[in-house]
Amino acid sequence: MKNIVIVGGGTAGWMTASLLAHFMRGGPTAITLVESEEIGIVGVGEATIPSIQEFNQAIGLDERDFLRETRATYKLGIEFVNWARLGDRYFHQFGFHGDRFNEHVDTVYLHHYLLKLLRQGDVRQLEDYCTEAMAAKMGRFTWPSRDPAIQIRPPLRYAFQFDAGLYSQYLRRFAEKLGVTRIEGKITKIDQRAEDGFIEAVTLASGTRVEGDFFVDCSGFRGLLIEQTLKAGFEDWSHWLPCDRAVAAPCEGLETITPFTRATAQDSGWQWRIPLQHRIGNGHVYSSSFISDDEAAATLLQNLDGKPLADPRLLRFTAGRRKKLMHKNVAAIGLASGFLEPLESTSIHLIQSGIFRLLNLLPLDHHDPATEDEYNRLGIEEYEHIRDFIILHFCATERTDTPFWNHVRTMELPESLRHRIAIFKSRGRVARHVGQLFLEPSWVAVFLGQRIIPEEIHPLLNGVPAAGIAASLDQTRRQIREAVEKMPTHREFIDRLLGSKRPGLSLATS
Repeated sequence: MKNIVIVGGGTAGWMTASLLAHFMRGGPTAITLVESEEIGIVGVGEATIPSIQEFNQAIGLDERDFLRETRATYKLGIEFVNWARLGDRYFHQFGFHGDRFNEHVDTVYLHHYLLKLLRQGDVRQLEDYCTEAMAAKMGRFTWPSRDPAIQIRPPLRYAFQFDAGLYSQYLRRFAEKLGVTRIEGKITKIDQRAEDGFIEAVTLASGTRVEGDFFVDCSGFRGLLIEQTLKAGFEDWSHWLPCDRAVAAPCEGLETITPFTRATAQDSGWQWRIPLQHRIGNGHVYSSSFISDDEAAATLLQNLDGKPLADPRLLRFTAGRRKKLMHKNVAAIGLASGFLEPLESTSIHLIQSGIFRLLNLLPLDHHDPATEDEYNRLGIEEYEHIRDFIILHFCATERTDTPFWNHVRTMELPESLRHRIAIFKSRGRVARHVGQLFLEPSWVAVFLGQRIIPEEIHPLLNGVPAAGIAASLDQTRRQIREAVEKMPTHREFIDRLLGSKRPGLSLATS
């Protein structure tokens, strides 16, 4: 292919441009990105999961530079508040449970030991046996260290919390240095080949015509190419994920920066809290069938840590995905491919996985139906796996205090999720699928956090003395705490890393 054209900027567009330009540098393919400053971007996807490190490392970003340019902080997981019951809290961590406890975790995962003790009245918290969860609770963080006094094995698994707008600007500078051409302008016309409907060019309001062999649609919810032009179709999942709106507003930060995102269940949805170096990102995701926009905004503003730094911004969306993520000579990336609410911070991961999938299955200079089918198969499987994981947080609740929670508690579920719940509830086992994003530790954290307790313990533990299990768990918890206590606080670590170049803060006075 001589020309790849990316339609739309923002996080999706500039991540696509950066990765393609990095791996295709020196080749014959020209990469052009078309975006218009008249068209706003969503720009609120501030939390990520550990796979973001793979992207940053793949294109060679320096982590210190990245932290400085995007005002990023570290993220060890997500704290969930009020989900199964009012007053409940649990932590979905990025690490594994019991690394120091059982070297055969693939055979009998740690939660089975906790369940055996629970039957005897010994109640323990799953997160006490995970280094990432303990560090998050204590507000601490460190990189892998050569100092044996604070060395963590295995190293902490982490992601980032950053300003999505600054990340886009950072990647734009990176991509343009690699030769990506940016064209400013609003697209007013899309030209298709008469014989097969393939897109051959986009025309801007200025009259400029941008031709391409292959197009990447990063135009957001509207799906300018994949949907408005090629009519790929959309599979609506709002009957499973009824939240269809969000209001977002940043507020002043606090001196203490927590190394995790918080998701607090509200009466008709939930609220995110994402601490950055210079502010805190906040948003209220809700269902417009159960609460008005004004009420949702009021709920958001009542639950901020500091003074709002902007008026609440309203976003509308429908949960679901395109029926085809690649169609003819167009691949949809980011919101153009679909939307899953940001409860588990998967939006940027879906951008990233889509681009890597595109690199692995890069189309030829002619249509290849088998490649298109494989791209769509892999993408659809990933969307459905993440969809089920998110639905689990809503349906596995005991809350009956509001119409919204009664609705999600009693709604019909996808068969794939019903199977996962049934197999865990029966024996405490997690159904495994090749290539799934969320592995056993994630499913276990949410299952138990949402109060789904297995009916039976693992049969291999029937003859294991409970006293020995308790003693080993006590030792594991003590070892993890001792290691975490030697770490610097999250803010201390960032300050040491960035030194005097760390940006100024907007701190709340209360």
